[in-house]
Formats: sequence, C-alpha cells, structure tokens
Amino acid sequence: MAVELKLFERIESGKSLFAVESVSLIYNALTTVLILLLYPEMDHPGIMLLERLGIVVLTFILIYLYRMFPCRLTAFVRMVFQMSLLAYWYPDTYEFNRLFPNLDHIFASAEQYIFHCQPAVEFSRRYPSMWFSELFNMGYFFYYPMMLIVTVWYFLYRFKWFEKICFVLVASFFMYYLFYIFVPVAGPQFYFPAIGMDNVSAGVFPPVGDYFNHHTFLLPGPGYEHGFFYGLVEASQQVGERPTAAFPSSHVGISTIVLIMAWRVSRKLAFLLLPFYLLLCCATVYIQAHYLIDSVVGFISSFFVYILATNLYKRWFASGVFRAG
Repeated sequence: MAVELKLFERIESGKSLFAVESVSLIYNALTTVLILLLYPEMDHPGIMLLERLGIVVLTFILIYLYRMFPCRLTAFVRMVFQMSLLAYWYPDTYEFNRLFPNLDHIFASAEQYIFHCQPAVEFSRRYPSMWFSELFNMGYFFYYPMMLIVTVWYFLYRFKWFEKICFVLVASFFMYYLFYIFVPVAGPQFYFPAIGMDNVSAGVFPPVGDYFNHHTFLLPGPGYEHGFFYGLVEASQQVGERPTAAFPSSHVGISTIVLIMAWRVSRKLAFLLLPFYLLLCCATVYIQAHYLIDSVVGFISSFFVYILATNLYKRWFASGVFRAG
C-alpha cells in the first residue's frame, strides 16, 4: 500500500520539460540538422526525419498526460520513455558514420603494436569452455538490466535524485553517440570477418573504406554456442547490432557510470552489481565486440563523461528537481 501511495503521490517538477527530455530534444535537433546536411548521401533520410518527428510528438503527448495526472508514476513513464529510445539512437549512429571511411585498421594495428596479438581473438581462443562463455555472456547481457535496477532503485528510494540520474545516463549515452557518428569503428566482430582471419593471424590490417556502408552481416560470436546466455546475446546482437560504436566502449563506460551511481546511493547495491560489471567488461573483448583498447578507453572516459554530464545538470537543470505537491 505504501508503494502504491507513493506511485500516485502528486509532484511538481518546476518546469514543463524534464532534464532528460531537454537533452533528448537537443540530440534530436542536432542529428536532424546533420540529416539535412547529408541528405543526398544518406540511405533513407526521409524515414529518419519522420521517426524523429514521431519521437517529438510522443514526448509531448507524455508531457500532456503528466499535466493531467502529475504524479510519480507518470513522471517515471516520461523518463523511461526517453531512456528506452536509446535502443533506437544506438543503431541510428550507423546511418551517419557509414558515410565516412572506416577506421578499424588503425585500431587493430594499434592493438597489435601494443599487445603483439589481438586480445579479442586470443581471449576466446584460450578460454572456450561453457563456464567462461556463459559467465561472460551473462555479464554482457546484464548491461541494460543493470541500468534498470539502478534507475528503479533511485525511483523508489531516492526520488529527489531520480531526474538527475536519468539525465546523467541519457546525456552520457549521447556524448558517446556523437563521438561514434564521426569516428566509425566497427569492432573485431565485423572487421575481422571482412578482412579474413588469415590477415588477422598475420598481423595485416588493410583499410576497408566504405565496406560497412553496404555490409552489416554479423557472424556468430565465439564461445559455447549452446549456452543459454550465449543465445540471448546472439539474438540481441542479430536484431540491434550494427558495425558502429566500437571506440571507446560505451558498454564499459556507461556500466562504470551506473556502478558509480549505485555506489552513491547504496554500497550493498554496488557490491551486488560489481560481479556483473566485471564480467561485462571482460565480455566486451571475449565476444569480440571491442578491441581491448576500446574497453580501456571506455573505462577512462567514463569518469570524464560522468563529471561533464553531472556538471551540465547542475548548471542548467538543478532547479527542476521534483517536489511533492
């Protein structure tokens, strides 16, 4: 009963747009301008513009719904809607960076120079057993559940900070996405099949130009193919993965930010998520989604991205924190 009462507790936000909606509309506008600039070269710019218009319309429909019923539940719906759109905005980066020359040969060559091998190949080759495969794939699969758990935790137990953490998460994603648009790196799972494993074994990494503008086929990843979590990761990748967003690893970057958020609100929650976080970081290389340098830079960049997103919120949106009505 207490939870039910809190869900329908009347609140006021102090403004018409939540912080997460503002940053989402800004990203929407920036990428709309980019579509218009690149219109003749893009694959389906008209559809992309209509999709963006649809997102704006749905955003304001939810705002209207909230004004009719201003409570915690409708606020939660508004926030979660913007966060759910990340599943749309991620593959959307591919529609832009596919127009630019691919840079995987630079990152694969750097990996070879630093480590004298390709860790993404050696890792899964040395530990192919079901136990390693399933543990790492489980960690990788828990990327979005980790975010959901922390978000719901703030909603239930630290509601006054709920708007802030939603903003920081979504703004952090958009920072990575803007970088991905202009730095097209597909990652080993796309690049290695494109150049052939003979070249990879020989340490030869030729540029592929605009190859990924027309090729998005993803081969099954390494590991125990009959595993439960292996199957879940493969299914999700076949549906939503594109040859984009490899450097730096947003999986590592965002999950690090999520862990920081968990630590700030509950040490127990942070320690509960820590094993999944560590497995996820290892999995980014194990399943060949990323070069090792992608994951290392993803970890380092997370602290700068978190600080920047937090400062943006404090400077522009802090006055809009929720108040009970």
